[in-house]
Amino acid sequence: MGIDTPETRARMGGLALKRIVYDEDQVAARVAEMGAAITEAYPADEELLVLGLLKGSFIFLADLVRQIERPLYVDFLVASSYGSSTTSSGEVRLLYDPEADLEGKHVLLVEDIIDSGTTLNRLVPLLEERRPRSLELCALLHKRIAKELVREPRWVGFDAPSEFLIGYGLDFSENYRNLPFVASL
Repeated sequence: MGIDTPETRARMGGLALKRIVYDEDQVAARVAEMGAAITEAYPADEELLVLGLLKGSFIFLADLVRQIERPLYVDFLVASSYGSSTTSSGEVRLLYDPEADLEGKHVLLVEDIIDSGTTLNRLVPLLEERRPRSLELCALLHKRIAKELVREPRWVGFDAPSEFLIGYGLDFSENYRNLPFVASL
């Protein structure tokens, strides 16, 4: 899908895109590679809990778990540091805690984008307190601008430009998550 098609213009509701950063085919290929790497990383006879950080990760998470060829459980948590702004507020609010027990399980926390690192720096210690067997991070996008992360992700889809990105789950004021590509506003 091109950047200036009737379908894209309709989905964007008149909002102008700067450019498509990663198209639908690039994203699908990279997610398949990540799924294969994750499959290889965990013993098939041990529990894997894939924990999606909502709302942004839901599309990436759905595609990713279909590429992981081993038994797994899926749960979610919701944290917010943006609100309706294009920059992080610096405060992380936990809005929904996972129902799954993390103790003794391999836990893979799936994030859509690592930007300031504020959300991960708050969540990783919280999750570690629950004594998982292991805790790894997976992000579709990493801007590499966080000054200090408590833990770097083991799997990263793409090193992202330092621009405000939407699509493939990423939003601007809860809009544009449904775009099948990652674009810059």
